[in-house]
Amino acid sequence: MGYTVERMRNAILAALEDIRGSLRLHRGGIDLVSLDEAVGIVTLRFTGACAGCALSDVTMKKGIEVVLCERVPGIRKILTADSHV
Repeated sequence: MGYTVERMRNAILAALEDIRGSLRLHRGGIDLVSLDEAVGIVTLRFTGACAGCALSDVTMKKGIEVVLCERVPGIRKILTADSHV
């Protein structure tokens, strides 16, 4: 049985909630902006001190992207709200 849109969104939100604890230590956060489940693209936005941080790309690639792809089947690509496809 495949992931429904609602189930996929809930799994992403649960994973992001787990990640937020670490980001809060640095006075930052992350929000889900959009999900295109048909092609598996998730768009996120860094908030607080994480927005514009020089290490946000590393945080995304080595942390958030790894966790989301492990925990949510069907994710093919993760973008930040200011990314260009």
